[in-house]
Amino acid sequence: MTYDLRRVLAELKEQPGQYHETDLEIDPNADLAGVYRYIGAGGTVQRPTQEGPAMMFNTIKGFPNSRVLIGALASRKRLGAILHHDWRTLGHLLNEAVEHPVPPVTVAHDVAPAQEVVQLASEPTFDIRRILAAPTNTPLDAGPYITMGVVYGSSPDGQQSDATIHRMVLEDRDTIGMYIMPGGRHLGVFLKEYEALNKPMPITINIGLDPAIPVGVTFEPPATPLGYNELQIAGALRHEPVQLVPGVAVQQKGLAQAEWIIEAEIMPNQHMQEDINTNTGFAMPEFPGYNGDANPAVNVVKVKAITHREDRPIVQTMIGPSEEHVSMAGIPTEASILNLVDRAIPGKVKNVYNAPAGGGKLMTIMQIHKDDEADEGIQRQAAILAFSAFKELKTVILVDDDVDIFDWNDVMWTINTRFQANRDIMVLEGMRNHPLDPSERPNYDPTIRIRGMSSKLVLDGTVPFNLKDQFKRASLKEMPNWRDYLK
Repeated sequence: MTYDLRRVLAELKEQPGQYHETDLEIDPNADLAGVYRYIGAGGTVQRPTQEGPAMMFNTIKGFPNSRVLIGALASRKRLGAILHHDWRTLGHLLNEAVEHPVPPVTVAHDVAPAQEVVQLASEPTFDIRRILAAPTNTPLDAGPYITMGVVYGSSPDGQQSDATIHRMVLEDRDTIGMYIMPGGRHLGVFLKEYEALNKPMPITINIGLDPAIPVGVTFEPPATPLGYNELQIAGALRHEPVQLVPGVAVQQKGLAQAEWIIEAEIMPNQHMQEDINTNTGFAMPEFPGYNGDANPAVNVVKVKAITHREDRPIVQTMIGPSEEHVSMAGIPTEASILNLVDRAIPGKVKNVYNAPAGGGKLMTIMQIHKDDEADEGIQRQAAILAFSAFKELKTVILVDDDVDIFDWNDVMWTINTRFQANRDIMVLEGMRNHPLDPSERPNYDPTIRIRGMSSKLVLDGTVPFNLKDQFKRASLKEMPNWRDYLK
């Protein structure tokens, strides 16, 4: 049985509390996200919210032949179960996948379920807004958004390929506005090469994928340098190559086991106002928990065809600040940090957690091991390495290896009992960070020259090695048979 989203969902259905579906009709325009906010979004979504099951909406208003799935990755524990790995060490698993990649393979059209139905944009009745049940998260959104579409593109000479995720809004019948964040993304490098040639860049946008793919493709440099196809990571995670299939309308490959493939071209040197249809000034909710500002100049993407599965294809979506984003962005970042620090200071960083409080990008908690007095200060070196591994990181919390980095009470206990603010805070000013952080504005802090610059913070909650004996936890008796008392 080929590995795909439907196989994963079949497995989830066998696990209590991990999957729920409803036949009650839902409007994809804000209602769907509004409902799931209460059921399972988690992360930094507006309260009240919670960690809950993945959810399939079977009856979508205006789209009788589609279903919408949300929240498949909105639980670290669920993702661990999907990948058959301990959820606490998923960063280590992804790091290993980068080191031992499994390249994608190309298959024929007749074995690609993503191409069972073909609709060409040249058909007079074609309108992507009536075909694809892309939801809006809030009434202020610039339009229906593709939030979990994996974009696959290549360099003009075809020698390098890249898979990545961008926010994409449906603008009209055959136009998508795509926000490509400046710097670091390989797709943007390829696009500049096409623009230098004044040629459109052929891409596919692949929707409805097994979770190994959206997690694997969210890696960024330096873990995956230019020319590294991130689909290789997904192949390693699922122990099976990702299958590609040639497009029917553009010279680019799509993901053969996807639910949907949008074949399109990014137009050279063409941009448009992201919220041209609403003029609300907002795009959609982004991972820091705020509505993202509409970009005045997103890239213009012209759709050439849509292909999809015949049997009620699934549109996979997410809420920007949800736990789902933390899984996709945070765990690959953990892997990148582990990779770099272990090369520089092997054995000193035991584990890393990019917590939901930072949306998976802005904050990391590092578990440090010190062997002797010569290791004193190595923890702060690890923090500096983390910042260099991922420029969008803003805050690092350092704790000893007896602290559970996944338990906020334990982390904050460290800050309250192993920390003095006058000596254990490091502030690094004038560094690059993520432009979606709303505090990075010159009118918030005059020392910030342009949007996207920030101060970085390190909270060092590790105990000085020579004082370790004074910071031992109260030791309770080990009781291997404690479960007997629950029977």
